[in-house]
Amino acid sequence: MKLANALMERAELQTKIRQLGNRLMNNAQVQEGETPAEDPAFLLKELDDAYAALELLIGRINRTNSETVVKGESLTALLARRDCLAGKNGILRQFSDEASALVSRRTVGEIKIKSTVDVRQLQKQIDALSKELRELDALIQETNWTTELL
Repeated sequence: MKLANALMERAELQTKIRQLGNRLMNNAQVQEGETPAEDPAFLLKELDDAYAALELLIGRINRTNSETVVKGESLTALLARRDCLAGKNGILRQFSDEASALVSRRTVGEIKIKSTVDVRQLQKQIDALSKELRELDALIQETNWTTELL
């Protein structure tokens, strides 16, 4: 199985677990004399099975990520870099939006609001970061489709 397929399977298992949780909550109580729409014992068994499968799959994915080397770095390190680049990029975009927001003044006597940073330079930094993030993500995706799951 390719790593990309394992990642899709992990997402499906996580969705199934969320749905089982919702179904359990919907069948946690019934009016006296009534029966639940679904058997909670059966749902709990399905939940245990799904978590057991997820645990094994995550272990295999993590092992594959740590043992797969791309351009001299583990896939785990590349994933960490991608997450950090995405987080930093998001904050810088928000900061740029705030720094470039226009504040209208109704009279000359009102307080003038100005940006604390060079927005043009900040945007160049965001563009470079975005490009790096896109290229890294493409490398990771390519690796996911060519790497066998361990």
